[in-house]
Amino acid sequence: MTRALFICSRNRLRSPTAEAVFAAWPGIETDSAGLAPDADMRLSADQLDWADIVFVMERAHRTRLSALFGAYLKHKQIVCLDIPDRYAFMQPKLITLLERKAGPFLRA
Repeated sequence: MTRALFICSRNRLRSPTAEAVFAAWPGIETDSAGLAPDADMRLSADQLDWADIVFVMERAHRTRLSALFGAYLKHKQIVCLDIPDRYAFMQPKLITLLERKAGPFLRA
């Protein structure tokens, strides 16, 4: 079982969509969080400990993740998907992008 954590800014659109989409994939467990102070679910160290692979939506998220949780990132695979914040929750175009960019890292 691969545990995938998806991170964006406020955990309202991109990362919850990714969590829902990949939760339906066999052999994948998912979670999501945001890095902003007003995120619906703020990222915790426990989530990082749990994850096998961490996906961030933008390069700025990777930078902030390293600044806030650098000690928890040792031996973690961090993948930047380069998906901007311009999609609605479960928008078909967003789902297609997520499957194309994150999917190859999650296929058995």
